[in-house]
Amino acid sequence: MSDAMNEAERLRRWRLVLGSEAEPACGALTGANAEMDQALTALYEADGPGGLNSSKRGGRGGSAPSVARWLGDIRKYFPSSVVQVMQHDALQRLNMRDMLLQPEMLNAVQPDVHLVANLMALSHVIPAGTKATARLVVRKVVDELMKRLDEPLRSAISGALDRSQRNRRPRHAEIDWHRTIRANLRHWQPEYRTVVPQTLLGYGRKARRPQREVVLCIDQSGSMANSVVYASIFGAVMASLPAVATKLVVFDTAVVDMTEQLDDPVELLFGVQLGGGTDINGAVGYCQSIIREPRNTIFVLISDLYEGGVEENLLRRAAELVEAGVQFITLLALSDEGAPAYDHALASKLAALGVPSFACTPNAFPGLMAAAIRRDDVSAWAASQSLVTSR
Repeated sequence: MSDAMNEAERLRRWRLVLGSEAEPACGALTGANAEMDQALTALYEADGPGGLNSSKRGGRGGSAPSVARWLGDIRKYFPSSVVQVMQHDALQRLNMRDMLLQPEMLNAVQPDVHLVANLMALSHVIPAGTKATARLVVRKVVDELMKRLDEPLRSAISGALDRSQRNRRPRHAEIDWHRTIRANLRHWQPEYRTVVPQTLLGYGRKARRPQREVVLCIDQSGSMANSVVYASIFGAVMASLPAVATKLVVFDTAVVDMTEQLDDPVELLFGVQLGGGTDINGAVGYCQSIIREPRNTIFVLISDLYEGGVEENLLRRAAELVEAGVQFITLLALSDEGAPAYDHALASKLAALGVPSFACTPNAFPGLMAAAIRRDDVSAWAASQSLVTSR
């Protein structure tokens, strides 16, 4: 009986994967399985009967209700992670982006980073009646990302700053007695029944000004959309930490300083204009002009390094920043998308100047910032995390 059930389940799965052409070999589907198959057919056999494209012969207008129903169906039958993949596939395969300009469509989709990236790209053409809904969708994604990423980043940065600012010559009121006793247990004096401390450890003195400056410089070309979303979230978190002075700059062929919008990531994201050319040299030049304390600055360039500006000048600026003491790091992507496409030749040239280049996932970013604050070897740290690197 168990073997028969396993065989039936195997055939059911193959039938869902292979589609209607596999019905003679795998058997027909019924009930909820048939409805799941209809949802898959609508997307992956979109031009056939029942496909989402089949109702578009006379234009897009009549297709919106069927797409809205389909979005509801996939949320009913598939887990959240699969829904996000199917929505992303629909946007790519069926060119549904213009449908996102309708409030009823935005209410039907499941918010995720890909959706936010598409809304950012469409922000300049979203009708007035849809903008409020679009902002609510983006706000939901931003709030969920903040909830997931805020605490790890705060803890990593605060811990790294505490260690980097450890007070080795504390005044009496600044002595951390628990750490001091643990550090001096080998100096226990049995006859006096006490520890004679040779080293005093104190609490870090509260800084009157930020201990580190962080500049996030983000390429806003279309391929970097997800990286822009995550970088904006991280920038907002760091901007709320008094010990870190955070600046955020976005660029294409123009450079825009978005630092003043860091208190509201949603407004920041709607202010980004995805697409256009890329002038990395111009962006790095602007950031170089706003760095006040090079040896206290962490400069993170987030770009696939496909330079449309003057590469020779970019490399000269990079060398100047490194020579001045800036910790210069290039993230080829800040997303969960896997190995990115990037200019390997330029990444290698930057690495030769002491600028490590690697892709970074959102979950790894807090560890990266902690390593940079501690002035660890960032290239070695990236390798230890199995991040995609260019040497």
